[in-house]
Amino acid sequence: MENNTSNESMEQDFQIRAVLYQYASHWKWFVLGIFISLLTAYVYLRYSTPQYQASTTILVKDEKKGGMLSELSAFSDMGIGGGIKNNLDNEIEILKSRSLIESTIKKMNLNIALIVEGKIISTELFKSAPILVSFTDHKPGFFENKMAFEFKGVTPTTFKLVDSSEGRNIVLEKKEVFKYGETIRTKYGTLVINKLGDAMGAFHVNGTPIAILITPLKNVVQSFKNRLKVNPLSKTSSVVEVSIVDPVLEKAEDFLDNLVLNYNQDAVADKNFISENTSLFINNRLALITDELDGVEQNVQNFKTTNRLTDIETEAKLFIEGSSEYDKKVVETDIQLNVISSMLDFMRKSKKSDLLPTNIITGEGDASELVNSYNQLVLDRNRILKSATEANPSVIKIDEQLSALKSNVATSLMRMQSSLNIQKRDLNSQEGLLNSKIGKIPVQERQFRVIARQQKVKEELYLYLLQKREETAISLSATEPNARVIDASEGSKIPVAPKRSIIYLGALLLGILVPLVIIYLIDLLDTKIKSRLDLEGKTLVPFIGDVPTSDSHSEIMQSESRTSSAEALRIIRTNLEFMISNVTENLAKTIFLTSTFPSEGKTFVSVNLAATFALSGKKVLLIGMDIRNPKLDEYLTVPDKGVTNYLSSKDLKIEDLIVKHPDYENFYILPAGIIPPNPAELLMNNKVDVMFENLKKQYDYIIVDTAPVSLVTDTLLIAKHADCFVYVVRANVLEKHMLHIPNTLYRENKLPNMCMLLNDTDSTKGYGYGYGYGYGVKVEKIPWYKKLLKI
Repeated sequence: MENNTSNESMEQDFQIRAVLYQYASHWKWFVLGIFISLLTAYVYLRYSTPQYQASTTILVKDEKKGGMLSELSAFSDMGIGGGIKNNLDNEIEILKSRSLIESTIKKMNLNIALIVEGKIISTELFKSAPILVSFTDHKPGFFENKMAFEFKGVTPTTFKLVDSSEGRNIVLEKKEVFKYGETIRTKYGTLVINKLGDAMGAFHVNGTPIAILITPLKNVVQSFKNRLKVNPLSKTSSVVEVSIVDPVLEKAEDFLDNLVLNYNQDAVADKNFISENTSLFINNRLALITDELDGVEQNVQNFKTTNRLTDIETEAKLFIEGSSEYDKKVVETDIQLNVISSMLDFMRKSKKSDLLPTNIITGEGDASELVNSYNQLVLDRNRILKSATEANPSVIKIDEQLSALKSNVATSLMRMQSSLNIQKRDLNSQEGLLNSKIGKIPVQERQFRVIARQQKVKEELYLYLLQKREETAISLSATEPNARVIDASEGSKIPVAPKRSIIYLGALLLGILVPLVIIYLIDLLDTKIKSRLDLEGKTLVPFIGDVPTSDSHSEIMQSESRTSSAEALRIIRTNLEFMISNVTENLAKTIFLTSTFPSEGKTFVSVNLAATFALSGKKVLLIGMDIRNPKLDEYLTVPDKGVTNYLSSKDLKIEDLIVKHPDYENFYILPAGIIPPNPAELLMNNKVDVMFENLKKQYDYIIVDTAPVSLVTDTLLIAKHADCFVYVVRANVLEKHMLHIPNTLYRENKLPNMCMLLNDTDSTKGYGYGYGYGYGVKVEKIPWYKKLLKI
């Protein structure tokens, strides 16, 4: 398990290194790409217009986040300074609004630009401008059309102005030379140009023209809106940073200052507008309420005069108290009448010796004194009768006095009774009058309350409007701004764009990425097999090596050869020894070579592989079995007769057709012979079996050059005689999808002991160490321009 993991890791590492080697072989294109990219970046930075950033920090009023200390906080108990609640998000959108930006641009005349054209780039003049250009009496179309003029100083008092607009129909005057401060009539308004300071002298001396460009307001507003950034500095505060990027730093700073100023002025104007409208509304309402209040108060006066009332509640209280008092007196009078009636009844029934009740009669009459006198006489009579009789003169005298006094008491009581009856009638009359008035009070109170309610509503409304009029007057005189400037606008002297480090880094990456992508796309679109990497994972056939491109395909490998192709063939020879190690030693080891299509170099490999075995001291026979398209004669000098002659003849011996290579001691060749009309049937002859059986006994190695397997069946017919099959694949020739042919042959075991060889690979793009170490080999020096152009 550990071995498998280690092998997988090594294989992965090899693949990564192989990919790196693949791209490293194109290093010259990467160097060229980086050089061009950096050069382009340098030229761009050299002639691009630098952009500067200016920013200002303001504190925006926001009730949700505390806002800012208000000048009207002293009147907060009166409800002043409330109004519409400010929200930070809303204020940010207002700061970025098109209307606010447009008003600022109009105020600063930023749609008018003064440009000094250089050889490569142009420069905009702002505070350093030697002239002031202004348009007055704007006509329709001024803010919608584009205009252009060319200004050039002529003398200290005159200048030349040429209309460079499209159509040249803006300036109406026929002349071209004007004086400073002169009004110039144009199609869209009056143009006035004034000279500023001594800077004009340089333009007079050098004759440098200034381009005056009037851009449509919509385009300028959109440009500033796209570049304006308004960002809160934190989530818990209402501090906002307003910034903008512009080629002219002074213009950016002035724009931000004027933007914040216009923002505050608009906010104050909105608040004043609301306050003024509120004040006007309150004054109108006060006039109306005053008239209505006068009418209601007149109704109150008329009601009280008609009903003779001053205060209904107080008078009603007095009426009720008076009624209660009269009722009490009536009760007292009734009691006294009852007492008097009882006394009179008692006196009628009483005897001379009976005493009359005392202290039960109240009032100012003399009845009480008479009763007391009467009772005193009764007591005197009763005392005398204790010692005398009723005939006693004193008793008789007292009786006479008692009779007279009793008559007087009765008369006094009757007189008092009559007086009380009269008093009772008066009390009842007064009580009835009061009760009548009390009965009218609810109706009067209801009627009065209706009038009083109207009066109270009008009074409260009148007082409320008076209070609001004062509050509005205070807010109108002390309107606070929406934003307070914390840091005035200021810009950095270092440009924010283009950023040199980022541009160079991007150019470097682009110089690497473009060749990388191009090489990757070329490799991606190239479906040809190029290296061993293209075979890995796509075939199960054992790989025995690759043969680099040879300088001359017509030359055969010699013993002194030290080229990469020679070394590759020696490695392949060694690998083949392992492939055929199980072959019987007393018989020749037979190696067949085939390919998918012709021209893949199987004949070249066959010849050189035979020469390699021959150089090792082994007796080698090279047989040409590609009888349909024999190519051995392209590499070797061979006779016309060969295998086909032997197979089609009954008299020829195979030994008579074999020739020895003159430059090799153990290198023998059996050519293919003439091209037969029936090659397949010829290869199915039993003589083929006899031929291989005899030849295997005479040689150490037999190398057989066979026909391509995808076109004809010849190779499959004789495949049984092979100890090993070398399947030759040529780089940059065979398509990757054609690998299914050797895979099928290997899987179905149609070619015994099959292995694969990659031919014609590029040794300069090798993966690993390559072939050959150069000992004793003269290395050809390739000029640098050829290396550069060679991919």
